[in-house]
This record gives sequence, C-alpha cells and structure tokens, in this order.
Amino acid sequence: MDSLRRSELVRVDAREKVTGSAVYTGDLHVPGLLTARILRSPFPRARLLRIDVSGAAAMPGVEVVLTGEDLKSMDPYFGVAMKDQPILAIDVVRHEGEPVAAVAAGDPATAEAALRLIDVEYEEEEPLLDPLEAIRPEAPLVHTTMRSSGLFSDLSQLGFRPGTNICHHYHYHQGDVELGFREADLVLEDAFRLPAIHAVPLEPFVSIAHATPEGVTIWSSTQHPFPVQKDVALLFGLPVNAVRVIVPYIGGSFGSKAYSKAEPLAVALAYKARKPVKVELSMEEMFRVITRHSAVVRSRVGVKLDGTLVAKKIEVILDTGAYADTGPRVANKAGYRAPGPYRIPHVWVDCYAVYTNNVPAGSYRGFGAPQVGWACESQMDMIAERLGVDPLELRRRNLLRRGEIYAPGKRPIDCDIGQILDRAAEMIGWNAPLSPCPPGKHRGRGLALGFKDGGGSRTVSHASIRLHADGSATVLIGSVEVGQGAYTAMRSIAAKELGLPLERIRLSPPDTAISPYDQATSMSRTTVSMGLAVQRAAEAVKKELVRVACDLWDVPPEQVRLEDGRVWRSGEGTPYGRVIEAHFGMPVGELSGNGVVRMADEGGVVGDRSFWEISAGAAEIEVDEATGVIQVLRYASVIDAGHAIHKELVEAQDEGASLQGIGAALFEEMVVEDGQLINPNLIDYRLPSFEDLPGEFRSDVQEQGGGPGPYGAKGVSESGNISAPPAIANALARATGVRVKELPLSPERVWRALQEHREEKAERK
Repeated sequence: MDSLRRSELVRVDAREKVTGSAVYTGDLHVPGLLTARILRSPFPRARLLRIDVSGAAAMPGVEVVLTGEDLKSMDPYFGVAMKDQPILAIDVVRHEGEPVAAVAAGDPATAEAALRLIDVEYEEEEPLLDPLEAIRPEAPLVHTTMRSSGLFSDLSQLGFRPGTNICHHYHYHQGDVELGFREADLVLEDAFRLPAIHAVPLEPFVSIAHATPEGVTIWSSTQHPFPVQKDVALLFGLPVNAVRVIVPYIGGSFGSKAYSKAEPLAVALAYKARKPVKVELSMEEMFRVITRHSAVVRSRVGVKLDGTLVAKKIEVILDTGAYADTGPRVANKAGYRAPGPYRIPHVWVDCYAVYTNNVPAGSYRGFGAPQVGWACESQMDMIAERLGVDPLELRRRNLLRRGEIYAPGKRPIDCDIGQILDRAAEMIGWNAPLSPCPPGKHRGRGLALGFKDGGGSRTVSHASIRLHADGSATVLIGSVEVGQGAYTAMRSIAAKELGLPLERIRLSPPDTAISPYDQATSMSRTTVSMGLAVQRAAEAVKKELVRVACDLWDVPPEQVRLEDGRVWRSGEGTPYGRVIEAHFGMPVGELSGNGVVRMADEGGVVGDRSFWEISAGAAEIEVDEATGVIQVLRYASVIDAGHAIHKELVEAQDEGASLQGIGAALFEEMVVEDGQLINPNLIDYRLPSFEDLPGEFRSDVQEQGGGPGPYGAKGVSESGNISAPPAIANALARATGVRVKELPLSPERVWRALQEHREEKAERK
C-alpha cells in the first residue's frame, strides 16, 4: 500500500471546515471570560502627556483598565529580533494605531463604551514616514536604545547602528564588483519600489489568556506556539513549563501570525483582572499591527554583449516600521536572495531594515524574496530588451545549474531551474503568435522566476508517535495547521511509514504542555523538518515493534517484517494490536517513538540552507490603453516539490501563492496620507477576487527529487508569490513598451505610464 498516492486521500480537516464544525480560537469559551478592547493612538508619532482612565474604571461592568504605567514594574518589552516593543505604549507612541490602553469587561459593548471614557493628552511630533528620509544621519530617532532578543543565532551580531534609524544592516559580497563593472560591455542602473501590503488572513488575531497562581494558559491563533511560550515566560518572570499555549485551527496567516502579537496583552489583562480575557482584533486593527515591508531596491548590473552577467550591486531599503518584529531577519534573507538564481562572479549587496513611524513590518509569504525578486526579474527583461535578445534565452544563459554553489559554504542548487523555466514558457505558449485583440488594447506575455532558500538553517523539530493497543496511532507534533494541509501531510507520512490506513492515524493539535517542541510553522519548513521528525518517530516505533515481536516469538529481526498493519513472519501476519496485547499480557499499553531533526545537521554544513524553493511564473495579459486596466488572460506556474507528499495540496499551495502574487501585482497597497492609514478594511483595500482569476490558470508540480525532506520532498508554499508580479510587469512591457518599476500596476499608474510613453514617442517624432 502506498498511502501517499491513493486517489481517496483527502484533506483530513476538509469535512470539519466545510461543515462549519472546525473550532478556531474565537469559537472557544472559558467560564468567566472577559472581553478586551484596545484604545489606539490616532497619531503616528507623539508623546504621552497624560492618560486618565478614572471614568472607564468606574464604569459598571468594567473589570480592569490597563496602561503602560501599570507595566513599569516589569520589563514590558518583547520582540522576535529586538526587545523594542512595549505591551502598551510607554511615554511615547511610535505609529498610528499603537495600543495605548486596554479595557476588559463582561461584554464587548461595555468594553467599547469604556474606551470612550479614557482621556489621553498627546503632544504630536513630526513623524518619519519615508525610509529614505529615516535613513539619513540627521533624521530624528525612532528608538534611542536597542536590545537583542537573543532568539536567533543568525542575528547574534545585529547590524543596529547606534545614533541612526538603521535597525539592521546585512552585507554580502563576492568577487570584485568594481572590476566586474569595468569588464562589462553594458551597465544598467535602476530603482524599483514596492508598497507595504497586508496578508489579510480571514481570521484576525485572537488570544485568550487565563492566569492562575500556577501559571498561564493561552489559546491563540499563532503559528508559533513555542516562541510565544518563551516570550510570555520571559515577560512575566515564569518558568517555561508554567506557560501553556494551545493552538486550535487557524484561519490563514501568510506570515502575519508569526511570533507574539496579541498574547502579551491578553496575559497582562488576565493577571490584573484575575479572570480569563479574550483579545480579539477587528480586521481594521489587524492592518495596524503588522504589514509586509515596503521597499526601495536599487540595482546596478554589468553584462557582456552576449548576455553574460558579470557584476551586480544591490542596495535594498526595507521599511521595518516602528518596531523591528522580524525585520532584521527579513533583511538578511532579502539581501542573501537579491542576486537571483544566476551565475554572477562579482556581487555586492547591502540591505537595510530601517525604523520609521509606520505600522511595524514583519513576516510575509516569501520573507524578503518578493521585494528583491520584483527588482531582479524586472531588470532581467530590461537587460534583454537593451541587448535585443529573448528574455527566456537571457535567463537560460545565466541560470545556475543543479549542483552549482550559490554562495560559499551554502547549499548547492538542488534542482534543474532551466527545466522549470522552460516548462512555464511551454505552458504559456511563449513562441506562439498572440491572438488579435480589440482596438485600443494590447496583449503580451512575460515570465519570471521565484527564488528563495527555504526551511531555515538552524531550526529544530521534534515529533512523537504512540502506537496504541488496538493498533491505531497518534501523532504528536507542535506544527500548526494554518490552512496549508500540514495535518494531512504529517498523517500521510505516518500512515505510509507505519503501514496503516490513514483513518487509523490521529494527530494531536499543538499544545505546549504535551506536544513535542517545534520551532516554527513558517519558512516552508513543515513538510521537510517536521515531516522528517515524524518519519523518524515512525521508524523508532517500528524498531520497538520488531523488537517486541522478536522477543515474543524468539526469532531474529531478519525473519520479521511490517506491512499493512501486521507483523509478518513465516507468511503469517499478526495485527499490531495483537502483538502489543501479547507483550503486555492484556489489551493495554502502547509503544512509542520519538524523532528529532536539527536542520543544521541535515546538509552536512552548519548554517546550510535546507533546500531551494524555486518556481517560474508566466503570464499573458491584455491591457486597455484607455483605462490602464490589466486583465490576466492566462497564467502558468511551475514549481519543483522534490517529491509531492500530496500533489493536490501542493498544487493548491502554488495556486494560492500565485493568486496572492497577482493581487500584489495589480491591486494591493496600504495607502498612508499624513501618517494615517486610509484603507484598513476589505472595502478600501483591494484584494483579488474570483473575478480577477486568469481565464486559464494552471499549476505544474515537478518532482525532481533532491529535497532533504521525506522521500526527497521540499517546501512549496511561497515562491509562486514571488514570480507573479515581475511576470505580469514583463508582459506589460512586451505588450506596450512601457516599463513600470513600482507596484502595484494599478489602472491609474499604468494609464499615466502609457500617456507618458505616447508623449515621449510624439516628441521623438
């Protein structure tokens, strides 16, 4: 039986979710539960002169009111890279929407009414909203001191520059970049921009905290239960085992629910109220908690007349907002990936995460790769145009081959990128004639690569499997089901390894009191890292089962095999449960096994990236010159999964990532005017809908092997998001001759670019 290839294999959570019986954090009720509401700053930068909470505290039904002053007896700062973010603002506010005070009451209406009774006096200051202004030496400081969280080994030497707003500086170089430019026949220099955008998961942040003298229990929609456990323990002076984090199903994340968000405030309120408290944010509040980094990418490229890339110098400015969150790590990853999947002997990269008075920016699908991928893949087409060569051919000439080293001491390229690229070109009909289009409209095709390292270099995953007396099994993991299909994949691996039907496997959701440790559900790492841990736990259980059987029957291991839920010897199969029953002398007990994966060990190089996640996107578009509206007629995405544990889920991940990239390409932008976010809702913030789906939308999953996960598997959830925007922009340029270097490709921006192009052509005549 091949459990991973059966046609009847479906998502294990599908029925619960489509029938509405799936339980999310917001569905939970704890006896005595209070509802919290948060008062947020209307200003992006101000001093807190006075907060009067007496009116709110005296309101009937209000149990507790909390301000930053109440937290000064503890160390109230938290953060994944820097400990720079207070639970509630203390003395100053650093972005519009920063929490200033919180109320917990018996019902939502009372909590809302109490907020209106809090009187706050602010002294408004001029905000820093442009990272290019904030990085200037004379700019006023957003933070005057910095402390590292100490969580990440790759941030052991943070690039924070005292006396500046540079939160972190990443630098990388190889070769002699100036020599490379001298050797080049053509040098191009361009700047590319991307706005801040939001992940917009359907479920906002929700956390419930219950504090007792023994410790704290937190139910939360976090994708990182164990880091949240550690954060809360440090904040409130508790041992780690006194903090319990339970994670039900999560309604999407895309990086936005990474690490601590609402949990510290929920715990602080619960301690003061001495009752359980729920902090449940609205969608408008979500927009004021975390974003994807806006960026300016300056790229200078030297190339030979035959198309050979010889030198590249890149500067990336990331707006990390008022607090660091994962900004320093995003800067590291953006800088590392900035050269792209090409053979370039001379490279120089500087990437800066810069503090501003904007909403904090952090994890988002692709983790720095969408920003640098937009610049890299747009510029590749610009080079091709200048040289008069096909963009597909230019890429082919410069692609790194399988086994080539991307950077010294790092993992070699583990797939055939050219095969991925050629398949995308084939699917879109790259060389086929374009169909005629109506007057005033233009059609074109474009392609781009999505390129990132995945899996993390120093992450850890543990898994446990319990084989019960009836022959069924329970898998215990700390990975979170955010909608990506992790539970299906882990149960599938366990079923295959144990030789059991999928329905005989159950999985226990994350609960830090009982689940073995997992560092993160992020970085496309779950299938690889946790999948390996589950595989090894199953191997340990099988080894124990064989040992028990050999003891019972007094035979050597060579005479025993496991298959289809039975232990076989001499042609006779005994069900697992019967063997366990015979071992214990009654139908009780269980066998168990553990699996541990430390990714730094998996590639043989400490710090080695665990795999390369690479895709190609190809688009055929039609643009209306009268309106600037772009319609994606056809879109093709190709991704290498190494080995697809569940091919339909892999396709769904790639299609979702591609559609998210199409949204970023055409619509999405957080619009800020005078420091105020003016579109923090699903009416004004434009997302792609089913009406925006390409008429033909195809995903091709390749299985080239070579991944470090089970059976050669790799992670697949992010790179489709990287390739879509430059593929569409490249199609626009080939259709109209207009190169737009700033996202999104909104109708107004495209229309203005077309107008300027027509005027320039008229002037040349």
